Amino acid sequence: MAASLTRTVRFFALHRFARADWDDARNHAAFGALAERPGHGHDYECAVTVTGPLSASLAVVDLPALDRLLGDIVARLAGRVLNDVVPDFAAPAALPTCEGLARWVWRQIAAQLPDGSSLSCVRVTEDPTLYGEYTGP
Repeated sequence: MAASLTRTVRFFALHRFARADWDDARNHAAFGALAERPGHGHDYECAVTVTGPLSASLAVVDLPALDRLLGDIVARLAGRVLNDVVPDFAAPAALPTCEGLARWVWRQIAAQLPDGSSLSCVRVTEDPTLYGEYTGP
């Protein structure tokens, strides 16, 4: 029988809604103040759910190992402009959405989990009214 464990981390980061293939005027017309440089900030919350069988110690995953993976993610994003540090957002039409960020987090950690456990969901919350989820792969 499978069990699941969710770990949540928090970090502050900025993002700007602007397509790289549009000029500033077109971005401003489409996204208003969200297109202004350098961007606006959020206190993000990222919840990662790992599923798998319970080990002999009744754990789904080695929690310190998961914490190290998430710590690496936070170190890469905290205090930064997501448009600049998340490669997924470099594509000309890409926007730094919370669901896009959830997909990027998934790709950073899914392959590094121990055998037998797997990601079932990554949720990125931007504010109390908005979150995105990615359920892979």
